[in-house]
Amino acid sequence: MLLAIDAGNTNTKFGIYDGPNLRAMWVWVNEDLGPVDNYGLEVLHEFEGSRLDAKDVEAIIIASVVPQVNDALKSMSDRYFGLTPKFVDHTANTGLKLLYDQPSQLGADRIADAVGAVEKYGAPCIVVDFGTATTFNAVNAKLEYLGGIIAPGLITAADALFSRAAQLGNVEIERPKKVIGTSTVEAMQSGIFYGYASLVDGLIERMLEVMEDAPKVVATGGAAPLMRHASKYIHQVDLTLTLDGLRFIHERA
Repeated sequence: MLLAIDAGNTNTKFGIYDGPNLRAMWVWVNEDLGPVDNYGLEVLHEFEGSRLDAKDVEAIIIASVVPQVNDALKSMSDRYFGLTPKFVDHTANTGLKLLYDQPSQLGADRIADAVGAVEKYGAPCIVVDFGTATTFNAVNAKLEYLGGIIAPGLITAADALFSRAAQLGNVEIERPKKVIGTSTVEAMQSGIFYGYASLVDGLIERMLEVMEDAPKVVATGGAAPLMRHASKYIHQVDLTLTLDGLRFIHERA
């Protein structure tokens, strides 16, 4: 079995693969974990809850954008699995040619997203990953990773509004019943939801203008299902895309 880990700024996602089959998946909110020493025990608890044996794990692959947790993930892999994890970076065998000016600056999650999308949906493609930041990644028909766009995430943008506007409190982020709100809550919901949907579609539209072929647009990340219903360009929502991309990279090693 393979343990794939996507360590993000807000959440850490785990997937257990038995060959191509995703046997179990879970997500941790980073701030709820406490000391990094808890990682190993929590992972074993998840294995037990999934009725899987940690001893069956033969490899661990990690996409991390949080350098502070890398040592903890290494220690967990060694202590609880007796394995040295593979950290994905620009040197990984992905099957893609990275056209980034400085490939070493390209986030491991963005690499995994691109690989997952190409393997599952083909090229050309655009991947939109809704996380702490929302990333847009473009791959052409020649399997060249062209680059992308990084924008503030939906929750990040909303939190900025809540924290900086003295008379505006937190509201639930959801699709409002009407565009023109007749209360402060409705007005905020409309601005957040439709404003962000316009950001997403506006950026995708600009990418489409400069890409030679008609790419498939795939979305992943926590807000992907919400934005799918507001976007006119997103064709597919795939919440396991990053983990699947890690599996594909592992298989190419």
